[in-house]
Amino acid sequence: MKKIKIAQLGIGHNHGSAKMAALRKLTDYFEVVGVAEDNGYWYKKRNALDAYKGLTFSSEDELLNTPGLEAVAIEKDGPDLLKTALKCAEKGLHIHMDKPGGEELEGFRKLCDICTEKELAFQSAYIYRNNPAVQFILNSIKSGLIGDVFEIHAVMSRDDSHDDAYRNWLAQFKGGAMYIFAGYLIDLVLQILGKPDKVTSFLKRTRHDALIDNGLAVLEYPTATATVRVSVVEVEGFNHRRLIICGTKGSLELCPIEPPAKEYLTRNLQVRLSLQKATELYPEGSTMVDCGILGARYDRQLIEFARVVRKEIPNPIPIEHEYLLHKTLLEVCDVR
Repeated sequence: MKKIKIAQLGIGHNHGSAKMAALRKLTDYFEVVGVAEDNGYWYKKRNALDAYKGLTFSSEDELLNTPGLEAVAIEKDGPDLLKTALKCAEKGLHIHMDKPGGEELEGFRKLCDICTEKELAFQSAYIYRNNPAVQFILNSIKSGLIGDVFEIHAVMSRDDSHDDAYRNWLAQFKGGAMYIFAGYLIDLVLQILGKPDKVTSFLKRTRHDALIDNGLAVLEYPTATATVRVSVVEVEGFNHRRLIICGTKGSLELCPIEPPAKEYLTRNLQVRLSLQKATELYPEGSTMVDCGILGARYDRQLIEFARVVRKEIPNPIPIEHEYLLHKTLLEVCDVR
């Protein structure tokens, strides 16, 4: 198949260099034509990273006029993601955009509408949706394995090893840590339960500074509730990231959602399945289901993006889900 000509716009996002490394490795799918970073701070800070060695840095406008350019990976610093995505959508480019998608819901709505009108592939970089263990959980729920879901408990924490500069960066967003991290979990809640009837959030500070570093959101449904917790001050927080879904016939638990980065290629993901009654595949009681390794963190999602661009598959995540996800995230962060 013809390789997709893709450019990376921005290197300021914390996932930008790893995303570029993945794109350059997936040579059956992508031809990386270059990278741009017009912000001098981020260029100076990250242009020498290994992921960018041998690549040509161009101005953004120059790169967007590359002959045959089909797609972009937008990896700018958080406040600049949405305006760049709008610019690329107007030019008719397929978009993989890191997240979250900006604090202006109207602008995100416009982005979704342009992508729909121009039939552009759009993918938000919420990587849990491509995690094999999460896929097992979602497929199990769809099949009715655990019955009707009445409770979801989701946690996305990290430890307090970051410096004051990182706290200051997080504090620029109205929802603080919730804005950056809660979307990963809201994405999954919406895939399972759909649009909530009501969203209530509790945004807290553990220190006497501007950062909301500890938050809880409750999403209410006619017969279910979901809680989403985010903290960036939790001891061993990375290891406590979890997803628990309770249904009328059983429950599913994944903890941690991902292994440590050094174990992506070696540590198998395990889902605890608890059933009230045995099925053809699983016994009554609790079973640890082996879902295999996570593998390279970004590969599955980027390959999926390529297949959508090539029209080999429909987009597994509809554009209206992306909009509802972002709308709900902003509600959780009290950005109304």
